[in-house]
Amino acid sequence: MTRLLDNALRKAAAVWITVDDRPRLVWALWRDGALWVAVGGDEQQVPGLGDGVTCTITVRSPTTHSHLADVPATASLVEPEKEVTDALRAARLNAEPLWTEVYRLDPDSQGLREDGAQLG
Repeated sequence: MTRLLDNALRKAAAVWITVDDRPRLVWALWRDGALWVAVGGDEQQVPGLGDGVTCTITVRSPTTHSHLADVPATASLVEPEKEVTDALRAARLNAEPLWTEVYRLDPDSQGLREDGAQLG
């Protein structure tokens, strides 16, 4: 992961996740080199997201909101540790979290050039 992308993801409160050519804006948490996304129940929905599914994380600049990169990632359905659960709860600003699933999206930095663009 390039430094530019890492910094952008640390500051991002929301990112675009594309599964099966369907982009969805979601709130997420960047932690431990992965993007954590809580879904289901009364929370946000990401149709098609599942364990082992390949998706694309679209990263935008936190200052200019311009497109930085499309990052390929693999989703893993996880039972997060207490520290991650607490961080997800803290990141959820407007209500008590009611998610049913948490996914860890691990970016594939092999598919990126140094400028952060996706390799074709």
